[in-house]
Amino acid sequence: MKRNSLKTALIASSLLVISGVSQADWSLDNEQSQLNFVSVKKSAVAEIHTFKSVSGTLSDSGQVNVNIDLSSVDTKIPIRDERLLKVLSEAGAFPTAELTGQVDTAAVKALKAGESLTQDISMTLNLHGQTNTVAATVKVTALTNGNLQVATLQPVIINAADFALVAGVNELKKLAGLPSISAAVPVTAEFVFDAK
Repeated sequence: MKRNSLKTALIASSLLVISGVSQADWSLDNEQSQLNFVSVKKSAVAEIHTFKSVSGTLSDSGQVNVNIDLSSVDTKIPIRDERLLKVLSEAGAFPTAELTGQVDTAAVKALKAGESLTQDISMTLNLHGQTNTVAATVKVTALTNGNLQVATLQPVIINAADFALVAGVNELKKLAGLPSISAAVPVTAEFVFDAK
């Protein structure tokens, strides 16, 4: 009896490990995900910041939707967080940033747990009332239980001018008494999508 139970458990575990990604839809796991960006001031001082609240879905057809709660920005300096929200992103009027795009799920669903593939994807970013296209090279890795990890292989550069943010950057510079703040920001992401 014990031998049969052990055998059944081993078979089930093996199937779980070798099975491909078969789930139809996925939901972004905020606790297991990261969205970071780097700011550069005084031409040479770089600092890493993050957004603590990100949600989203990946559909069976490959449609990706990611929503970023701008009020969750964390720069480790509360007054700077407040200024970013009020002066730069104007989160009162534009509380979220929305990212949409398309992933080749046919290729993704062929992956076994532990396997990866690389895709070049074009995403639409709606930020500060402006919409523009951003390109990203991502690595998609199949995890256990049909879950997926999607990570940028290279930083995605977001330019302030593309999203009507230059005036806000200049105002931040004045408030902080800085000679310069970069208007181009590198962004990196590592998202985990849980199978529904």
